[in-house]
Amino acid sequence: MGRTPDTAQPGAAGGSADQPVERVERIQGTDLHFWVYGAGAEQRASAAAQAQVEEPLIVMVHGLRGTHHGLEPIVENLPGRHVVVPDLPGFGDSGPMPGRTHDVQGYAAAISELIESLGGRQRPVVLLGHSFGSIVAAHVVSSEPDLVRRLVLVNPISTPALRGPRVLLSWLTSLYYKLGTALPSRLGRALLSNRLVVLGASRAMLRSRDPEVRRFVHESHLRHFSRFHSPQLLQETYTASVSGTVADYRGALQLPTLAIAGESDEIAPLAGQRAFVEGLPDAELVVLDEVGHLVHYETPRAAAEAIERFVER
Repeated sequence: MGRTPDTAQPGAAGGSADQPVERVERIQGTDLHFWVYGAGAEQRASAAAQAQVEEPLIVMVHGLRGTHHGLEPIVENLPGRHVVVPDLPGFGDSGPMPGRTHDVQGYAAAISELIESLGGRQRPVVLLGHSFGSIVAAHVVSSEPDLVRRLVLVNPISTPALRGPRVLLSWLTSLYYKLGTALPSRLGRALLSNRLVVLGASRAMLRSRDPEVRRFVHESHLRHFSRFHSPQLLQETYTASVSGTVADYRGALQLPTLAIAGESDEIAPLAGQRAFVEGLPDAELVVLDEVGHLVHYETPRAAAEAIERFVER
């Protein structure tokens, strides 16, 4: 796992016993690749189950165009925790779901099935979603309320993209994705993966002035931001990402919920996140100063500390 300046010192994750293990499950008709972190925690969980002590399983869902790599800086700052992070179907190493729409409902079904396969009915599950993943996580809770014990939303999308403060940019982005689909597949992929576009999006979301952090984020986006199955699948997922918010599920979120917001997040503005949290029965909002939509890259240690407090609460 790569480290940013905000992450733990080398070796803090506990050595080789806690190195991630890649696994594959047949989920929603496709090979879903996911990574298990904290092998030592998994072993302790088995022993704890025998002693009737509950060890939580933390499942994390990445955002649009992301892969599991994006959430690794947070995982690295949760040493000893048993964490599972998949590549969503159609992204990274995971194949697309045949005969299923790659939208919030489709991804939520995949995450629910994954949690079930990991024994989620027999142990407490903490579900975390970043950005678009926050909407997927909220849908999981609304459709399977007994499957998740606690919910963590990082940079949650709580303001409608096509009606928010950056509505013009949202419309231009929609046109960009539509063009990528309209072109022949090879040209469409080249457009959607264009290095200048990827770096432009990266710079627009970044707030950190630390050159090491900025270099790490740009390199990560160039390496992983374009690992999507096809322009058509990406367009399908993008449309889903701007068609709803976590606030659509407010009435179903009766469980303890932690929202982690970036003070300067223009994609998920702070005002919308405050309004969202105020409408929940058991929720906490942690605001990180001078951070935008990349909490998981810019301040993973602070995010992990908030998660740790929340899980132990």
